[in-house]
Amino acid sequence: MLKKIAGTTAVAAAMAVASLPAAAGDMNNAVGGALGGVAGAAVGNAIGGSTGAVIGGAVGGGAGGAVTSSKQERTGAVVGGALGGGAGAAAGNAMGGTAGSLVGAAVGGGAGAALGGNVSRNNSHSDDYYHGGKHKKKHKKYNKHYD
Repeated sequence: MLKKIAGTTAVAAAMAVASLPAAAGDMNNAVGGALGGVAGAAVGNAIGGSTGAVIGGAVGGGAGGAVTSSKQERTGAVVGGALGGGAGAAAGNAMGGTAGSLVGAAVGGGAGAALGGNVSRNNSHSDDYYHGGKHKKKHKKYNKHYD
């Protein structure tokens, strides 16, 4: 049992360290996705066992990302939090049972929401160029031809 907990802790720590650069500027999304993921996994585990923990981690991670993200980040934070929370709960459950699924949902939901919000925000800024956010076309006032 101690080996499973130590292995799960090592994997969770490695994932947290790997996700730090992505989550450095998106701490709100990371915290929301992590809290939502662990809460959803706990409720899902109580209701439906290991499968419920995976589904709950996905729903909770997405909901936590949605609550803490801004309008530009919301879609990415929801999708990232849901994917990360579900995948983290599944991986943690395989390695460490119930406690592993909770840790996995927290780490996966937090990292997914932060990364998804970051990607979504960066894409919304790049769209400004094409949609006239920075370079608006001037309408021609002259040379109108009335027939």
